[in-house]
Amino acid sequence: MRGKWAAGIPPRNFTWVIQDQLAMSERPGGFAPHHRRVRRQEEIIWLRVQGFSRIVSLLPSPHNLQAYEQGEVASAHFPIPASGDSREALSELYEQLEEWLGKGEKILVHQEELGDGVVGAVAGFLLWSGRLPGGPQTIAVAERLSGRQLGPSGRELVSQALALKRSGNHGAAGAERGGADRGGTERGGGAASG
Repeated sequence: MRGKWAAGIPPRNFTWVIQDQLAMSERPGGFAPHHRRVRRQEEIIWLRVQGFSRIVSLLPSPHNLQAYEQGEVASAHFPIPASGDSREALSELYEQLEEWLGKGEKILVHQEELGDGVVGAVAGFLLWSGRLPGGPQTIAVAERLSGRQLGPSGRELVSQALALKRSGNHGAAGAERGGADRGGTERGGGAASG
């Protein structure tokens, strides 16, 4: 039994967005009223064993960040507001995700639960980065990956990502992948899985 738990357990609703590069889930340990410290530790162990180099929290508060660092997994916090204009937060998040993925990092993005906030933000990244060509396809892929219909707040995040892309505030070379990043090095292209 010890060997089974030594590898930890995957976070609930763990879903690959870009196979072996970018994933999303609910918050390690569970969401607020059901959060369990032991479960959080087991899930952080699993993420570390699976080779995740960074956990990105989209929560409004910095919950869990210290636990990730103690579990020897780097973390980052990009609070995404529940409503309103999120373009500034999304722009910062997307620039960092593109940089980290370009360096070969393996990243998990989470919010309290696998809902409109995290699914919409991650879907928006696929659109913003040129991995998907348009809003309707992005929403369809997000719904297929998450196994749920994307609601108004998730669709709004995709719309804001599209506005960022159209304004020229994006790191990818249009719809083409494999261009040079800000450091001038080649980065591997990824495609959404599902």
